[in-house]
Amino acid sequence: MAVEKTTKPKASTEDFTGDVNANDKIPTRKELDKVADLPVLDPDGKPHTFKSLYTPSNKNERSRTLIIFIRHFFCGNCQEYLRSLCSSLPPSTLSALDPPAKILVVGCGQPNLIPMYVRETECTYPIYADPSKQLYARLGMTRTLSLGNKSPEYMQYSLPSAVVRAIYQGLRAGRDAFKGGDYFQVGGEFLFEDVDDGNGEAAVSWCHRMKNTRDHAEVPEIRRRLGLDGARPPLRKTFTSGIRRSSSQLKRNLSDRRRSWGGSVSRSRDRADKSSPEGSMMEKVKEVTREEEDEKTNGAALTNHKEATLSTLGNVPGAAQ
Repeated sequence: MAVEKTTKPKASTEDFTGDVNANDKIPTRKELDKVADLPVLDPDGKPHTFKSLYTPSNKNERSRTLIIFIRHFFCGNCQEYLRSLCSSLPPSTLSALDPPAKILVVGCGQPNLIPMYVRETECTYPIYADPSKQLYARLGMTRTLSLGNKSPEYMQYSLPSAVVRAIYQGLRAGRDAFKGGDYFQVGGEFLFEDVDDGNGEAAVSWCHRMKNTRDHAEVPEIRRRLGLDGARPPLRKTFTSGIRRSSSQLKRNLSDRRRSWGGSVSRSRDRADKSSPEGSMMEKVKEVTREEEDEKTNGAALTNHKEATLSTLGNVPGAAQ
């Protein structure tokens, strides 16, 4: 049987500008049935069916599952999204909702990179991998390298900082840097919950497909979809703010050291000057000069004292005799 070869399209300038034509049409039951048994891999590479992610273990239990499809595992934009989302919606908050909710993450890279991704993002949600990208394709997610025209609210790092961090992670990953996933692939968000359609299984009640590489649904939108307020995620201590604080502290330390070093050098020079032959001679000259100045001062004072005494005597009757 002939094997059809597939080639990845080369990047062009058009790939980096504008939004792709993606819609937020909810997948039908028939479309979900086609992807229900597709595999996703856990960090150990063990396969699980896609439907196992959103199907409750107890059929009588009402629950909701938000599945977030991210880009490749080195995407700084998606990493920032998960940092903001985790800070705003920790698992404890999700489990306390009525009905309870949970968030899962699916990436398009190899599963052995999931532990690295968890360390970098401090993600508190379970993460799976779909390196085949079949779920992405069949659920209508597209491919682009466009950044879009607007910086999202969830980005608390600057774009250059996110790029630098992604490059650094890739360098540290070594050969695994090429296993992060398709750089063109973008993802989206799909909310599964119980739907009264007579099927008895969870279905998608809301979804959002990314139109560019920074087009994840904003955190306030996710909160509203889960029945919470539309509060923005709290500000986090970012890498750049840490650099700014460290830089300011370093400048203060250097300034203190310069002052301390300058004082030490001045005192050392004084001691060195006094201990050298030239220094001793200069000290003697200074001493003689001070003595001469003292004699002049004392002499002037004595002269003034004599003149004052004579003047006094001249005013006393009989003192001139």
